[in-house]
Amino acid sequence: MASSAEKYLKPEVIRNVARLDLRAKFIVEGFLSGLHASPFQGISVEFSEHRRYSPGDDPKDIDWLVYAKTDKYYVKKYQAETNITGYLLMDLSESMAYTYRQDLTKFEYSICLAAALAYMMVHQQDPVGLMTFDEKMRASLPAKSKRSQLANILALLAKAEPSGPTDIAKNLKQFAAMVKHKSLVMLFSDLLTDPEPVIDAIRMLRFAGHDVIIFHVLDEAEVHFPFSGMCDLRDPETEEKMMVDAAGIRQDYLDALKEMRDNYKKSCRAVGADFVELDTSMRFDTALVEYLTQRQARF
Repeated sequence: MASSAEKYLKPEVIRNVARLDLRAKFIVEGFLSGLHASPFQGISVEFSEHRRYSPGDDPKDIDWLVYAKTDKYYVKKYQAETNITGYLLMDLSESMAYTYRQDLTKFEYSICLAAALAYMMVHQQDPVGLMTFDEKMRASLPAKSKRSQLANILALLAKAEPSGPTDIAKNLKQFAAMVKHKSLVMLFSDLLTDPEPVIDAIRMLRFAGHDVIIFHVLDEAEVHFPFSGMCDLRDPETEEKMMVDAAGIRQDYLDALKEMRDNYKKSCRAVGADFVELDTSMRFDTALVEYLTQRQARF
């Protein structure tokens, strides 16, 4: 039986929580409670500020308070050993505001996930920053690890609104020009644009030494295409409309979606980036496990 905290891994439940900081807290607590019964339970050591003493460690680094409580030797983890700088890159394109029958839009789902990741990183004392963009950069916060950074990130995310077209590739390249030190770059987008320039930008980020995770967030209806009869489809960014027979185009649409995602997966794998397929009906821990698994692999 799921704990009360684990309930908040479900998008339909988190929708009822008004404050973004509480959403992030509940998602993270639900995720951590679920680790005890998951094959990833070993990852919880990532949240410790200490590690077991090993031969060769400087005895001056032993935490004697911990020894007094546990009768075991632990040394303090230092920032240079454990910290990784993260940046959350949020796509503000109008298409991100879409939902068909789910409680959260693609944008709201991405905001919740980004807020949870920021919460985790700040509490681990990892520096984390934020950039929001559409056709151009709309807001940015340099990466910091102090507790006030979480409030700054949440305030920007809460005010952000998706509208108009986007240029993902241009903004990824602009980010690469701004951030010179190697970082973990987490992009949240539905990627409803020409993939080749985006893939080129991902390659550029990897060649610059950044770790990259692409969270590809689609609406549940965009993934499963549950429509029937004649449908009036509208491109939210160009306003172009088209009347189609759902049954007639369903398989072609699903094939095209699979081809697009396969192209991204193959291209990302080729350069060592990570591609996470999500839809707005999925529990948040799907993405959190992916994030932490990749993060743990960096150490």
